[in-house]
Amino acid sequence: MSLKDFQQKIGVTADGAWGPGTFKAAVAYYKMQPVRAAHFFAQAAHESGNFAFLTENLNYTAEQLSKVWPKLFPPDVAASYAKQPEKIANRAYGNRMGNGPEESGDGWKYKGRGVIQLTGKDNYTAFANAINRPDVLTNPDIVSGELAFESGIFFFDKNKLWDICDKGINDDTITQLTKRINGGTLGLDDRKEKTHKFATLLGIA
Repeated sequence: MSLKDFQQKIGVTADGAWGPGTFKAAVAYYKMQPVRAAHFFAQAAHESGNFAFLTENLNYTAEQLSKVWPKLFPPDVAASYAKQPEKIANRAYGNRMGNGPEESGDGWKYKGRGVIQLTGKDNYTAFANAINRPDVLTNPDIVSGELAFESGIFFFDKNKLWDICDKGINDDTITQLTKRINGGTLGLDDRKEKTHKFATLLGIA
């Protein structure tokens, strides 16, 4: 889903720019409390490159594969998978997260999508059930389209991240959220900057 498509969905001028008007309209559309909204949209913006990348990029070189998944892609194996995203996904995610084996194609079918990437058949199934949309499983590309933000909200719901958000707009809370989302503190400064910016726009900084 392009930003213009999202703007049309939430009822603002589709100019393709994520500005204060689009942000506030998104907050209203999803009926979010201001503190939660500042945290959610800041984390989602960081994770998706300011909402530009809604599908996982798996176009790795052999060297990158060996660094990211050293056990699955030792150098002698990585060379035969390099720059082949579908093959990479099927090996990397096969027999994991509810996916079938590599040859099933589930790894590619259920690769990461959405503003906070939903990955694996188990997670797609849980999301489909949560919003009563069985077509998520048969047409998973809608998670990077129509349901890109809904899947991120589901991630916050499932992982009980709203409780952390409710601790307020401060660096300790942003760090806690980042660790739960990222598994570490990658991009923490950018996440802090975005959160404080969105909080200011909502008058809660």
